[in-house]
Amino acid sequence: MRKISRSAVEQHLNCQRCFYLSYNHKIRPPSLPFTLNSAVDNLCKNEFDHYRAKAEPHPMFIEHGIDAVPFAHEKMDEWRNNFKGIRHINEEAGYNFGGAVDDIWEKPNGDLIVIDVKSTSKNVFDWEDTYSKWEYAKGYRRQLEMYQWLLEKNGFNVAPEGYLVYYNGKKHEPMFNQQLTFDLHLVKLECDNSWVEEAVLNAKATLDGDMPKPSKSCENCNYLRKRWEVSQKDPNKLVE
Repeated sequence: MRKISRSAVEQHLNCQRCFYLSYNHKIRPPSLPFTLNSAVDNLCKNEFDHYRAKAEPHPMFIEHGIDAVPFAHEKMDEWRNNFKGIRHINEEAGYNFGGAVDDIWEKPNGDLIVIDVKSTSKNVFDWEDTYSKWEYAKGYRRQLEMYQWLLEKNGFNVAPEGYLVYYNGKKHEPMFNQQLTFDLHLVKLECDNSWVEEAVLNAKATLDGDMPKPSKSCENCNYLRKRWEVSQKDPNKLVE
């Protein structure tokens, strides 16, 4: 049984070799913790929980005309836990797939809306421009779609739309005063999760097969390739 995360499937879509090395050999590029992003996530979840307890819509729902309330479910904390999340186990195919959702809203008809909290700090927030230029933005849609698929596999009806709750930090305020303020942008995305199961199966097949070739579009693979090329010419250059 292979335990595969939502972020792992996304990594597999971007570079099969890095995915293989990460899961089968625990070789991963160094990374830094996004503690400020985590703080924004937690504070946002606290707000949702406040209105969830009262079974009332968050003020942003009313402002943007969204007829929904934060979904109340006994497993909500588990689904939002990075070490647990919402999961689907396919015994026949041999995978245990899952991911931690930021929050879920419920429409009057019972359909669930998946949301994900993002934070950034741009001079001008323009989602359409970002989506057209950057692959990571397209990955945000895939993220929502994978959570939608997981909810459906757990027996829930899911709305086709998902939302990114985007906080854009204001970095040109005249005074800091130990306070960082944000503009809120609610990005609605029409989703299609029909691709998810095949992507999970493909990731499982990669893990069970031979190591894939480096990807020409992968920054990590290109870095290692160039590093190796330099080492063949003059190994000392790598330690100067």
